[in-house]
Amino acid sequence: MTKYDKVFNSPKTSEESLSPEEAVAAIATVTAIADSSIEDVDAESLAGILWEFEVFEEYSEDEIAEIVDRLIGITEEEGIGPLFNAAKVSLSDELVLDGFAAGVIVLLDEELAIPKSKQAYLKKLQAALELEDEEAEEIIKEVIAAFEEEEEYADDEDETVVIEDFSDQTYQSPLGNFTVPIPVDPQQGGRIQSQEGVVGFSDDIGTLLRIDYYPFPLEQLEELEAIGQEEYLQTILVDKYVPQAIFANVPDASVEYSEYLEDTLRGAYYVLIDMPKGSTISKQENNGTAMRLDAYRGLLTFISGEFLYIVSSQHSFINGETPDSVEEEAEDIKESILEFVETIEFN
Repeated sequence: MTKYDKVFNSPKTSEESLSPEEAVAAIATVTAIADSSIEDVDAESLAGILWEFEVFEEYSEDEIAEIVDRLIGITEEEGIGPLFNAAKVSLSDELVLDGFAAGVIVLLDEELAIPKSKQAYLKKLQAALELEDEEAEEIIKEVIAAFEEEEEYADDEDETVVIEDFSDQTYQSPLGNFTVPIPVDPQQGGRIQSQEGVVGFSDDIGTLLRIDYYPFPLEQLEELEAIGQEEYLQTILVDKYVPQAIFANVPDASVEYSEYLEDTLRGAYYVLIDMPKGSTISKQENNGTAMRLDAYRGLLTFISGEFLYIVSSQHSFINGETPDSVEEEAEDIKESILEFVETIEFN
């Protein structure tokens, strides 16, 4: 008798019926129990993992926790093998890959790898779900890639302060160079993220307004006067900011439109960036991995007082929305940025 016969070779099936979604949760639960005792399984943590799957998007985290509690109860009464068999029978063809992904996620260690001690279990799970090696490898890679992306964002946000107090209704720069009415609503998931030289306003309905600001050194004035304001602002935005802030994170991004606005803000330079899979908003795929949406990002740079500003706004394409022409997108996003800039009071 091998170590996992109790899971994969049980002749019994639970009498409890499972929905296809519950079957996915059951595989995660079985995987968590397979190498430990039932008492060691944290239902709340499992629920948090499963909540990231698109198949559970209609469920609250509390509802998923109740499902996991029920599945643990079935295991206590009937055994781990009967629960797995019930899951296998109830798992629809469309959710087989999600079931395998749920097992993979549970097995990942802190280094985002499958420990050697767990690899035998994963191979047996793959065989039980009748997945080819290529399919299984692809799911493992996608799950690990999704976690690595989340960690990168977490690292980027380590120095970011999330402001939750909207009571003042006005944001003031730590350097005192500007104030702006807060353009997002906490009831729509409004967030303010601030760190040195940048503040971003976002919410759950797709809003993104961001202000980057840099003290304008006097020695740069000579360069500006020598090459002219249009070329100076273009160089700052297109040759320096966009490659570092956007192309480095979204390799397929491209500048689709640019324009010098001579009569706006005493001279401003505007660009539109096409950002495939580069939105700040993500959609959960069926296998639980997060896929960032396509987006256009508009950026406007100008000088006010002793600071250079880059103000940006984003249009994410949600629920299959398709973009208008580049010219229309450029104009719409430019107008939204200019409307936002009009609310800023520069000191």
